[in-house]
Amino acid sequence: MKIICPGFILRPWRNSDADSLPKHANNKKVANQLRDLFPHPYTRRNAKEWIEMVRSMNEPVKYFAIEVEGEAAGSIAITLKLDVYRMNAEIGYFLGEQFWGRGIITEALKAIVKYGFETFDIIRIYAEPYADNMASRRVLEKAGFRLEATLRKNVIKNGVVRNSCIYSILKEDWNPDAGS
Repeated sequence: MKIICPGFILRPWRNSDADSLPKHANNKKVANQLRDLFPHPYTRRNAKEWIEMVRSMNEPVKYFAIEVEGEAAGSIAITLKLDVYRMNAEIGYFLGEQFWGRGIITEALKAIVKYGFETFDIIRIYAEPYADNMASRRVLEKAGFRLEATLRKNVIKNGVVRNSCIYSILKEDWNPDAGS
């Protein structure tokens, strides 16, 4: 399963991505905007463990490498929820700093929303960026997501209590022709 986008490809992870992933993931600016499960520093060993884990549970594909200029420069994933939340999926993503500002994540979000709604029995896709991560919030809005809520003082990152936001897109509001 590959999703070809202008200037990049979304594709399943390969073992060989353990060589390029640390180059893009080992960045404090990236790690500061992600959950604590994302390590910093990010080593080749972290990359190998991540790739092994996602490859073992990736049918159908839910974890995509963002390939830019021939290497895995980031990740985007769609996580299906369970129990009473089973009609929902959460997305998470990151991209290496050298590729910021090119519109890659906005287009990746549009592609993953299309893939998610067309592949899985879901009616809502959401993301939960930190409230002060304005870049992530902007790309979500550009991809058609709407702000649902700001959750006050509900996360702690690097010893700092922070707000987070919930952005979502509903299948009924999604325009498949526009990608969002």
